[in-house]
Amino acid sequence: MPTSDLSKTRQMWCGVVMACGLWLAAVCGPASAAPRFTSAEDALRQGISAYNGGYHEIAIPALEYAASENLFLGSYYLAVLYADSNSAYTDHGKAYMVYQRIVNEHSDVDPDHDARGPYVARSLTALAKYVREGLQELRLRPNPELAAEYLHHAAVFFNDEDAQFELSKMQLNGDGVPTDVARGRHWLAVLAENGHAGAQAFLADLYWRGKFMPKDAVRALTLISVAVKNAPAGEQVWIDDIYQNIYCGAPQGVREQATGMVADWDVRYGRKPPLPGRLGLGGFDLGVHRTCADGRSIPMRSGELPLIADPAGVGATAATSEPAMSVEALPANPATGFIRGGAVGGGSMRPVGARQ
Repeated sequence: MPTSDLSKTRQMWCGVVMACGLWLAAVCGPASAAPRFTSAEDALRQGISAYNGGYHEIAIPALEYAASENLFLGSYYLAVLYADSNSAYTDHGKAYMVYQRIVNEHSDVDPDHDARGPYVARSLTALAKYVREGLQELRLRPNPELAAEYLHHAAVFFNDEDAQFELSKMQLNGDGVPTDVARGRHWLAVLAENGHAGAQAFLADLYWRGKFMPKDAVRALTLISVAVKNAPAGEQVWIDDIYQNIYCGAPQGVREQATGMVADWDVRYGRKPPLPGRLGLGGFDLGVHRTCADGRSIPMRSGELPLIADPAGVGATAATSEPAMSVEALPANPATGFIRGGAVGGGSMRPVGARQ
């Protein structure tokens, strides 16, 4: 083809491409055009709805707009979205910065009369996790002492259970705070009695291993069986792991004793209605199956450590009539007079779940 004809052909195709581009721009608008919202409140509603539905690519611009208009929940949900390690849009650096801004601006809101209180407490707890472990993206070095301060504020001022749980674990190990085993395990017991699944599972593991607590396999299996049912969606995996370890390691006699206690403890230390994320039938979501190393199936239906199948498969062992045991078998410290209602991290503290 002559050079002049080739040039004409190229010019023709360029014209076609430009025409198509102009047509698409006229019909669809610029590809990078930002979504429009009728109001900041409308953006917040859309953002939260999209986030709950798992449409994070839609949620982000909506929540960013709501946050830019100073809507508190816009900032909070944006931080939660970025902090989600299972999301395609995970950005722990951004999550840290948003949580930090929330804490800086709202850490003194009234915990009893301001609806933002619980969200600020969760932000403090999330921020404490980043500070405690460090964050490479921001060259943030681990600082357990500062993490403990954040947790103490959330635990004492906002009476937040998750913060109390994290702080009690730090007390047991002297991580960022003075070691105080009596106080740490006391508050684990208080939280467990109030239905906190994480505390129930952690305490069960301590009973099972005999660490910081007297070894008690029956209590461990009973408590973890209740925790499995209580566990919210985000806590299921590690709690189920502890349950599997304890159940598979427990001899038949221990499982039989625990069977008679599970139903009673579920009433005493369970939470009703069930927390979101758990199906009504049991410990695991349907379709998830676990077995012990010897191939024995693990009973995962809620409250159902109840019937223990015998190894020979002949039938089920009847529930025993063991009397209920208190989760907390810890005497008050005679030196300090420490009793329920004492502080997790020092100072005064309201009992978990109570308001003054």
